[in-house]
Amino acid sequence: MTQDEIIALLRERLDEIVPGAAASLGEDDDLRDELDLDSMDFLKLVRGVHEQLKVDIPETDYGKLGTLRAFAEYVAART
Repeated sequence: MTQDEIIALLRERLDEIVPGAAASLGEDDDLRDELDLDSMDFLKLVRGVHEQLKVDIPETDYGKLGTLRAFAEYVAART
């Protein structure tokens, strides 16, 4: 799966959490700040990606997933 495909998937998942907000999100914007995600929202995103792509993301790596680009690079390296 390409990074662009992963970013599209992330946007879909984010739209489920914060409807309509992901469309205006830049690839380097901070997910938590721009979308006002709390820890439970972020966990929903991580779980959604895990369920769909079967990528394990340990809690210790959550800090590496701050932007769409960083999240996509992380997932791409593990698929």
